[in-house]
Amino acid sequence: MDKENSNKKKLSDLGEFGLISHLTKNIELKNNSSQKGVGDDAAVLDYKNKKTLISTDMLVEGIHFDLTYTPLKHLGYKAVASNVSDICAMNGIAKQIVISIALDKRFSLEMIEEIYEGIHAACDKYGVDIVGGDTTSSLTGLSISITVLGEAEDEEITYRNGAKENDLICVSGDLGGAYMGLQLLEREKNIFLDNPNIQPDLEGHDYIVERQLKPEARQDIVKLLKSKNIKPNSMIDISDGLASEVLHICEDSNLGCSLFEEKIPIDYQTHKMAEEFNINSTVAALNGGEDYELLFTVPLDKHDIISSIPNVTIVGHINSDRNEKNLITRDGTKIELQAQGWCNFKE
Repeated sequence: MDKENSNKKKLSDLGEFGLISHLTKNIELKNNSSQKGVGDDAAVLDYKNKKTLISTDMLVEGIHFDLTYTPLKHLGYKAVASNVSDICAMNGIAKQIVISIALDKRFSLEMIEEIYEGIHAACDKYGVDIVGGDTTSSLTGLSISITVLGEAEDEEITYRNGAKENDLICVSGDLGGAYMGLQLLEREKNIFLDNPNIQPDLEGHDYIVERQLKPEARQDIVKLLKSKNIKPNSMIDISDGLASEVLHICEDSNLGCSLFEEKIPIDYQTHKMAEEFNINSTVAALNGGEDYELLFTVPLDKHDIISSIPNVTIVGHINSDRNEKNLITRDGTKIELQAQGWCNFKE
């Protein structure tokens, strides 16, 4: 291991500006709104008559990811996808990102290049330009902070507080997979730490592992809804679990909801892994998080159109009583929804 690392280029040999130059030398701008990208004191963007959407997200080693089982390329991809997802949740299209990375002495140039391979792959996937950023040293591991900018017509922007009484509650894709993928990876890590001669057993679990390590932003759903002339009344991305996100929409819209357990879309691999861990798969979907699917509400008269869209499921409806936010179980029991997903700063 030491011999392998000795052959890798140290970041100290490049210096900050050499590293920036190395990482940005092949950037080609894709969007007309990106008038000036990397290479000056600030980027120059021109959105004409559209509104600018801005969001930022940070991934911190030991909090948001574990390099024991997270490939650096996947980490770079996930950092971009999770930010693009925030723009999707506003019914917009991501156009540019600014990247800041803090890293310690463990990281060689080759390792940083792996992260950027993933970043570039995600940028190509979502049509996003890298227009700036910063690099700095760290004493406590790796941190990646990305600011994403997007665009949308004023009348197309969708907020959390726009839900209406009798709206249908819809989700894209399936839920709980990322959480169960994390449980699997943590289990295999602990087995390996106890006995390094035992190799991780991930066979047959590709889907849920990818849901955790390389999630996708649902830009396709945003474009598909627009092609059907559907503008959601409210929307949010599912980063902290279905229950938490539904409650955000209800509280911001001053309304209540009914979610139906039997309607929540859960993949077969998620079900099987939940059984193996003796976890209720519905609980994983409600509280697991990191699925980065879209949760949105649409008027009741859009039922037939929504029902015909692949990868979109109607899971409930909005009601007028803000004090009634319930999960209706398979046997018809009402259970009050609670946000039990990821929470920063929880003791």
